[in-house]
Amino acid sequence: MNIDMSSDKEGRVEDLREVLTTVSDMVPTLLKELRGVLYSKEAAESMADAVGIFYRKLVEAGIPREDAMEMTRGYMINLRDLVRGKGVTLGDRRARKEEED
Repeated sequence: MNIDMSSDKEGRVEDLREVLTTVSDMVPTLLKELRGVLYSKEAAESMADAVGIFYRKLVEAGIPREDAMEMTRGYMINLRDLVRGKGVTLGDRRARKEEED
């Protein structure tokens, strides 16, 4: 029983070529749209609202203004990194590694 494997491989290669062509056509548009969402006027306003509310709530809870400002800066940096999709920065990983050692 001889099975012709070459036509199966050619079919898989053609399927892969089709998928990659579709992806290469879609990804640039997707990235542009995502950037528009992350860096839009609405995104900036939402971030500003969140940061302002965070600071105000800290002060209302009795946190000294200087401490509240420092905490708000940290919150803003974390919020910005989250929005940008960074998650954890390399600096944080190194600091954590040093703590573990």
